[in-house]
Amino acid sequence: MTPSENGTIIGDDGLARPPWASVDPLMREYYDHEWGMPVRDEQGLYERISLEGFQAGLSWATILRKREGFRSAFLDFHPERVAVFTEADVDRLMQDPGIVRNRLKIRAAITNAKATIALRSEGGLVDFVWSFQPESTPEPRTFADVATQSPESIALSKALRKKGFAFVGPTTMYALMEAIGMIDTHLLDSHRRGSSGVWQ
Repeated sequence: MTPSENGTIIGDDGLARPPWASVDPLMREYYDHEWGMPVRDEQGLYERISLEGFQAGLSWATILRKREGFRSAFLDFHPERVAVFTEADVDRLMQDPGIVRNRLKIRAAITNAKATIALRSEGGLVDFVWSFQPESTPEPRTFADVATQSPESIALSKALRKKGFAFVGPTTMYALMEAIGMIDTHLLDSHRRGSSGVWQ
């Protein structure tokens, strides 16, 4: 692996990736095939919002390693199934080593399932979230150019909170926007730049 002048790492395959996706095979696979690709289905978007909430204060690698555990614990993130979880389910999940055991975050996932269902009468979660897509995407040359929030992520955070969502702060929502392709923050020399099809 060879560092580039912009901060990416040139892998053994000759492809440029950020340092966070250059060493761990799981993170590399996630970066190469999933991160930054559009998510436009309700279940998938609810899962992403939930996992981004659980990630707050932790590394994404921690969440990614536990993702199958999360999917099992939260019944594949079907909003209808999670929305009926009770306090007994919260207690049960607090004993589950396959997930991040944080009572507030577990409750937030349940709260957000209910809010996702409620949004269906207004066009649904997908259209709601994607309506905050900016008119242009960042074009970072170095990691110093990559922001941690934006006017759109701040607006999305406020709007989701008004709709009853929890653990959807501006930084968390910026990370969501990156992860689901609403913005493209791949560095300009990354082999993934422009791969989402959202931005030309």
